[in-house]
Amino acid sequence: MTQPEDRAEAEAWFLAHGLPYFVDDLREHVRRRLATGRLLVVAVPAGIGAGWWTGQVSAGISVGATVLLLVAALYAGRALQARRIATWALRHTFASLELLFPLATRALPMLLLFVTFLFINTEVWMVASALDGGTLWGAVLLFAAMALGFLVVRLIEEVDRLDDQVGRAELGDEADVVGLQRANPVLVLLITQAFQVLLLALAVFAFFIVFGAVAMDEGVLEKWIEGPLTYPWGIRPISLELVQVSVFLAAFSGLYFAVFAVTDETYRREFFADVLGELEQALRVRVGYLRRK
Repeated sequence: MTQPEDRAEAEAWFLAHGLPYFVDDLREHVRRRLATGRLLVVAVPAGIGAGWWTGQVSAGISVGATVLLLVAALYAGRALQARRIATWALRHTFASLELLFPLATRALPMLLLFVTFLFINTEVWMVASALDGGTLWGAVLLFAAMALGFLVVRLIEEVDRLDDQVGRAELGDEADVVGLQRANPVLVLLITQAFQVLLLALAVFAFFIVFGAVAMDEGVLEKWIEGPLTYPWGIRPISLELVQVSVFLAAFSGLYFAVFAVTDETYRREFFADVLGELEQALRVRVGYLRRK
C-alpha cells in the first residue's frame, strides 16, 4: 500500500477504514462525550418497570440489561463515532462471507456432536422448557457476555502484539497504542468476530428447529417436560419448548465458536489473519501520521 502523503490524507484513510479514534481531533471529541452514567438513568427505570409489570425479577434484570445495551449502542453510534467502526467491520465481514462456511465446518462437526447429545437429553429439555422468557433471555445475554469477554481479552493481546512489532519498532514507546486508540482496532476485530459468531449461532438454531420438528416425538417430549407442549404460534410441530431449547443451545454454541475462533490455528491462519493483516497496515499508516506532527 502507498502511504498517505499528508495528515489530511492519513485522517481520511483512518475514517474510511473504521479507525476514527486514530484521528487526534475526533479522539478528543469522543473523550469529552464519554458519560456512561447517562445510560443507567434510562436502563434502571426500564428494568424496574418491567419487573413490576411482569412480577418477575428475572424479566426486570433482562429488560434493564437489554435497554442498557441498546441505549449504549445508539449513544456510541451517534456520539462516539462507533457507526464508522461498525460499518467498516460489517462491510469487511460481508466481503469475506464466502470463507465463513468452509471455516465454520471445521468447528461444526464436533460442536454438533456435543450439542445434539444435549438436545436429546431429558434434563436439558426439563431445564430449558421451564425457563420463563426473562430468565432465558438472561441466559442468552450471559453466554454472549462470556463470549465477548473472552474475545476482548484475546483481541487486546493481538493488538498489543502488532503494536509492538510495528509501532515500537519504528518510533519506540511514543507509538504505543493506548486508551481510545487501543479500543478502536479491538472494536473493529470484535464486531467482525461477533458477527461471525452470530451467524453460526443462527445456523445452529435453525438446525435444531428443523431437527426437533422432524425427529422428536411429541409424546416423548411431553414425558420429558412432564406436561403438554404449547403451540402459541399455532404451528405444529414447532412448540414453544422446542424454540426455548433451540435458543439455549444456539447461545451455548455461539460461546463455543467464539472460543474456537481465536484459538484454532487453522481458522486464525485462513480468516482471522486477513483482518490482522489490515490492522498491521493501519498501524503503519499511524506511524507515518505521528511522524508528521
